[in-house]
Formats: sequence, structure tokens, C-alpha cells
Amino acid sequence: MVPGLLLVISGPSGAGKGTLCQALREEMPEIVYSISATTRQPRPGEADGKNYYFVDKEKFQEMIAAGAFLEWALVYDNFYGTPRRPVEEALAAGKDIILEIDTQGAAQIKKSFPEGVFIFILPPSLAELEQRIRKRGTETAEVVARRLQAARAEIAALHNYDYVIVNDKVEEAVKRLKAIIIAEKCRPQRLNLKLEG
Repeated sequence: MVPGLLLVISGPSGAGKGTLCQALREEMPEIVYSISATTRQPRPGEADGKNYYFVDKEKFQEMIAAGAFLEWALVYDNFYGTPRRPVEEALAAGKDIILEIDTQGAAQIKKSFPEGVFIFILPPSLAELEQRIRKRGTETAEVVARRLQAARAEIAALHNYDYVIVNDKVEEAVKRLKAIIIAEKCRPQRLNLKLEG
């Protein structure tokens, strides 16, 4: 069996990672979506076990100590992490899986899964990014400023990625994402080719 693709999607807050991943899942429902754990509070409309596993800091730190995460980070005073077991099980079963994580987490994943496909999502501009973050209406002015400062630092890490997609129009960005998946599945090193001859 050919192992599944590990798709690591990163980009600054407000770049549209979640929107893109959701649109991709609607078009390719066979792709597994890795659900991260976090200690932050749910945003309106988010559900435990669907968007994130919402846990308290004590539980999260117990999971770190138990080696239950592929990667974890402290971001904006909250912990985020990728549970190890669901990812390893999906890949072993030949299923493609998406991890939507920040640049710190992606760097950790790259060490243990260098064969992963690392994709960075960019907004059309920093002005557009700021507008998207403000439009959410969930962050204070101070948090918006911190997110924009963090965005600049994250964008500086894009040279660590295999691909970059500018998320100007969601439909076009999803087409590019699908094209990357198709191309990666055609790489000879990913195929278990046994040709008789």
C-alpha cells in the first residue's frame, strides 16, 4: 500500500487557511483533516472535536509529557498541538491528511516527516490580511496588532515550504492546492512501482 500524503498547511492568521482547507474537503471528502488540540477558548460557531479539541492547560501539559503530540507550540498565550496517533494511523492506512498548523509546528513536523508536503498560504497583501482579521470582530486592537507583527515573522519562514499559494480567490487557490496534491502523487519516490520485465 502506498502511504498517504501528509499535507502541512501554514500561513499567517487571516490568510484563509481554514476556508481553503474546508473548501478542499468539500471537493475531496476522502482527505482526513487533522484536528488540533488547543487551550484557547472556542470562537462563535466552533465545536469541540470538530474544529479543535478544546482542553485546559493542565491536560495539555499532561499530553506533552506523554509524547502525545507530533508538534506543539505556545501561540498568543495559548497552547496548540497536533495529536500524534490519528495522523500516523491515517498515513499507514493510505489516507491523505491535512495539518493546518503554524510555522513553528511545521518546522517540528519537517524533522520527523521530511516526506511531507509543506504548503504556505499567503494573503494578497498585508492590508488585505489586516482587513480580514478585523472583519472577524473577535480580536481586540492589541491582538490585531500582535497578529500582524506575527504575520511578518511567519511570512519570513516561507522559504522552508515546498509550495506557496496566494489566497486571492478561494476557488483559484483550491485549484492550485488540488494540483499540488495530484503532482505529489505522481512523484516516483511516492509510488511503489514493481514493474516486471
